[in-house]
Amino acid sequence: MRTSIATVCLSGTLEEKMRACADAGFDGIEIFEQDLLVSPSSPARIRALAGELGLSLDLYQPFRDFEGVGEDLLEANLYRAEAKFKLMNQLGVDTMLLCTNVATATVDDDEAAAAQLRRLGQLAAKYGVRIAYEALAWGRFVSDFEHAWWIVELVDLPNFGTCLDSFHILSRNWDPSGIEKIPAEKIFFVQLADAPRMSMDVLSWSRHHRVFPGEGDFDLAGFMGHLVRAGYDGPVSLEIFNDVFRQTDEVRTAVDAMRSMIWLEEQTLLHLQEADGPGGRYAMKLATLPKVDDPSGFNFTEVKAEDTAQVQELLYQLGFGYAGRHRTKPVQLWTQGQARIIINEQQARKMEPTIAALGFDVENPVAAASRAVQLKATPVLRPSQADEEVLQAVSAPDSTEIFLCEASGDGTVAWMKEFNPRTGAPDYAAGVPAAGLITHVDHVNLAQPWQHYDEAVLFYESTLSLDRQPSTEVPSPVGLVRSQVMRTEDRRIRLALNIAPLVLEHPASAPRYPQHVAFACTDLVAVARRALERGLDFLPVPANYYADLQARFRLADGFLETLQQYNLLYDRDEDGEFLHFYTATVGNVFFEVVERRAGYDGYGAPNTPVRLAAQYGRTRRGRG
Repeated sequence: MRTSIATVCLSGTLEEKMRACADAGFDGIEIFEQDLLVSPSSPARIRALAGELGLSLDLYQPFRDFEGVGEDLLEANLYRAEAKFKLMNQLGVDTMLLCTNVATATVDDDEAAAAQLRRLGQLAAKYGVRIAYEALAWGRFVSDFEHAWWIVELVDLPNFGTCLDSFHILSRNWDPSGIEKIPAEKIFFVQLADAPRMSMDVLSWSRHHRVFPGEGDFDLAGFMGHLVRAGYDGPVSLEIFNDVFRQTDEVRTAVDAMRSMIWLEEQTLLHLQEADGPGGRYAMKLATLPKVDDPSGFNFTEVKAEDTAQVQELLYQLGFGYAGRHRTKPVQLWTQGQARIIINEQQARKMEPTIAALGFDVENPVAAASRAVQLKATPVLRPSQADEEVLQAVSAPDSTEIFLCEASGDGTVAWMKEFNPRTGAPDYAAGVPAAGLITHVDHVNLAQPWQHYDEAVLFYESTLSLDRQPSTEVPSPVGLVRSQVMRTEDRRIRLALNIAPLVLEHPASAPRYPQHVAFACTDLVAVARRALERGLDFLPVPANYYADLQARFRLADGFLETLQQYNLLYDRDEDGEFLHFYTATVGNVFFEVVERRAGYDGYGAPNTPVRLAAQYGRTRRGRG
C-alpha cells in the first residue's frame, strides 16, 4: 500500500512537515495550498526538497467553488484554475483536488455542472493535470460520492476522475459499497480520516475532530475493503483536520500517523480474508505484521522514585510480602498472589513515586516486540548482566515502558530468580509472608497528556491488540476527567487511560493527575481489616456518600456499617456487585483493592467522583 499524508495534518513550516513525513516513512504527501502560500521557498525548491527526501508530491489541494455558477464567475474560476495548473507544473504535481461547490453555486443542474467541469478538465489537460472531484458532505448541490461519480461520468474526460474521502462518506452514513461500482482507473485519489461519533454539524465535526485511523469510531477496514475490491492501487492518504495535531510536535504526529496506516493496512487484509476468504487476489498489495496472541495477564507493575519507603509501607499494609532485592540494582520485588510490584530507585533522582513500567505476559516476546517496533514504537534498552534475563520492551506515548514477558502459567517468572529475599527488607516486613487475599492485578489506570491521548489509544490497540470500550466522563472538583478503558476480550488485561483537566497538569496549580494500580482480591473486608491493623491511611469517604448509597441500594444495616467503618465503596448492577477502597496518594501513585462479585464487569464509575473529590481535598490540605 502506497502511503501519503496531507501537510495540513501537521504543525510547523512546509519544510518541517516534509522532513517529518519522510522520517516517519511516508511515500508521498499532499501539499495543502495554505502551506505553500506562506512558505518562503519557491515551488522549484519544494520540488527539489521532495526529491532529496524521497517523497512523491501526490496532490495539490484544495481547489474550491468552481461549478454551478454563472458565466462571469466561471470565467474567473477558469483564470484562477489556470494559474494553479502552472504552479503545479513548477511543483511537479499532476493531480489537483477539486471539492464540490459549497459557497457560490446557484445552478442545481448536473448537466450544466458537468459542462463547466468539462471545460476545466480540457484546460487542465493542456498542462498535463488530472482533476480529482470530491464530494464534500456539506456541498451545496453535490454532497455524496455517488452523485459526484455520476457527474464525473457526464464530464467524460480521461483526466477527470473522482477522489474518495472516508470522512465525507462515513460521517453521513452513506453506504460505501458503491465504491466497488466505480472503475479503478477513475478513482484518482483516496483520502482517509477516522473520527469519534459526535452529535454536531458535519462541517465543525470535520474541521476540528478528525483523527488518524484506529483513533475514532469509523469502520475504515470495511471502507478500505471496498476500495481494494474495486481494484484501486494508488496512494492512500491521510487528511486530518485536528486542532491538537496542529499544535503538537510534527515529528511525533507524523510517527503516530504512520503507525495508523501500518495498523490499517493489516486490519484491511484481515477484513478481506474474513469476508472473501484467504485466497483473494487484489491489485493493492497489503503487508502484514508479526502475528501475536493477546497478552494473557499482567506480569509486573513498576513504581519508580528516588525514595520509595512510603510505597513499600503501603504494599506491606495491603498484605504484600517482600520477595527480595535485585542482586545488582537498587530494585525491590513485592508479591501477593500473581500481583508483582517492582520498586525501582535507580536513575530516579528527585523523582516522586510514579508508575514507570508495565509488564505483560505474551506467548512470544520477541515477535511481540518486533510487531511493536514495526508499528513505530521506540525500543527500550535496560542494562543487564550476562546471567540476567534480557526483557523485550518499548516505550508508550506517555513514556511508560511496556515490557513483553514470557507467559507463565505456574506463578513463577524467570527474572524473579535475580532477587534475593534475604537482603534489603524493611524491618517491619522481614520474614512476614504475603497475606494471600490479593490474587492479581485487576486493572491499571494511567493518566495521559491531553495532546497525546488519541496516540495512546492507537498505540495500545495496535501493539497489544487491546479493544477500546466506550469512553466515559466523570466530574472532579476542577473539571471533567475523560476515561477510556482498553482491555483484552477475556478481561485479563484492563487498562484505563485518563485525560485529566488541564488545571491538574499545571505544576503551578496542583500536582499531576495521579495514577494507580487496582488489585483483585477474594475478600475485601478482610483485606481492609488487616490493612487498618497495619496502619493504612485509607482515602476517606464522606458520610453523605453512605446516606446516598443506602437510598439507592437499601443495604443491610450491618453491611452498610462495615462499609463505612473501613471507607469501602460499593456498586451494583444487574450482573453483580463491586466493593473497593483506595489508599492515600504517595507522590503520583495510589492503590485500589477491588472485589468483583458474580458477573460485575465495571469499575465502580458512580464512585469515581467521590474518590476525585476526596483526593482533591487532601491535596488542598497538603496530604496525599
